[in-house]
Amino acid sequence: MTNILQIIASPRGTDSQSTQVANTYIEARTRIDPQIKVDVLDLWRTPLPEFDGDKAAAKMTFFGVGEMDEQRLSAWDQVVAICERFSQADEYVISVPMWNGGVPYKLKHYIDLITQPGLLFGFDPAHGYFGLLENKTATVVYTSGVFAPGAPAKYGSDFQSSYLAWWLETIGITDVKPIRYQPSLLTEDPAAQQQAAISQAKQTAEQFTAAAH
Repeated sequence: MTNILQIIASPRGTDSQSTQVANTYIEARTRIDPQIKVDVLDLWRTPLPEFDGDKAAAKMTFFGVGEMDEQRLSAWDQVVAICERFSQADEYVISVPMWNGGVPYKLKHYIDLITQPGLLFGFDPAHGYFGLLENKTATVVYTSGVFAPGAPAKYGSDFQSSYLAWWLETIGITDVKPIRYQPSLLTEDPAAQQQAAISQAKQTAEQFTAAAH
């Protein structure tokens, strides 16, 4: 059985274009393979603890700074519990609208909570960072309202997909399929581009399902 973790980074509910495209992908996947289990993590409806001083201090003990006392261990246990929900998935479907050239702060908060040494990544001075996740796949839906690949710089810069691609590789996920719906003010037919994104979502679902079998 394949376990999919769907991560929703938009607060717009059913009006969200990124969530609509991601839902299309998941509907296609589950229609082809009804055994797939989907865990939906809506970051705007899921309380997340602050990554405060105790959690930061606990993290630094893995780099030889300070000791893991009872207070820090209690804080770290919160992080571990949240991270386990993420690491137990086989596949990730992440819907990401562009905010100010980057990702929504709720998604950044979540990433900062779970991206921890010994949980999602390792580090050694000779080789640097290395991911701890193995045999995972991800489909990432990128949407934006003004920026589009190839558009003039006045329409914005992409710290959205570049950041997500770096993060996924850092934690060990290299099999990543991006789906974009990013019409700029120059796009003559946004509706056609939206339909193309939906078609791509369906095709990607079919490819992933075929590869899994």
